[in-house]
Amino acid sequence: FPVTIGEETTAFSILKNYVKKSSMQNRIFVVHRIDRETSGVIMFAKERHVQLVLQENWHEIITRRTYIALVEGKVEKNSDTIKTYLTENEKSTKMHSSNTDNGGQLAVTHYKVLKSNDHFSLLEIELETGRKNQIRVHMADIGHPIVGDKKYGSINSPIGRVGLHAKTLEFTHPDTQEKFRFNVDTPKSKFLLYRDWE
Repeated sequence: FPVTIGEETTAFSILKNYVKKSSMQNRIFVVHRIDRETSGVIMFAKERHVQLVLQENWHEIITRRTYIALVEGKVEKNSDTIKTYLTENEKSTKMHSSNTDNGGQLAVTHYKVLKSNDHFSLLEIELETGRKNQIRVHMADIGHPIVGDKKYGSINSPIGRVGLHAKTLEFTHPDTQEKFRFNVDTPKSKFLLYRDWE
């Protein structure tokens, strides 16, 4: 259900308005972020202390994060792991990647090809680390930028946005230690446009 606040509609504004329908005292807190044009799973907390616990222990609590990416070109390797060090250019806010330790943050991305043709590849990506723009940078590193991602070199925009979808988020609840896994299907009308996949 669309909810617009001023000129902006965000997942936060939509959910905030939704929880306030049952009580104006209800609040939500951002736990982590995904890029504006990325679809899929995102986590919010209903209480401030839970938000802080999740953020402070993110790498221990989160046990799996997978994405689906539509990238330019035919990716030759069926699967691979990309490891580089990422630093941010403060002027452009663009992340830069280096194969050698340059004082940046180590970023590790695993991928496998789900489908491909001569023009595009559909990848499943699993994050071992969660750095800013990590997937976008690593796909550009291997010469296959995510479609619609002009910032990192894409020249095609067949689905009208960046072709990245947060598919799976798996975590251990910080209070109960219960394991949860949330999956959101890829928007088929957007990502699966091509009938000539191999």
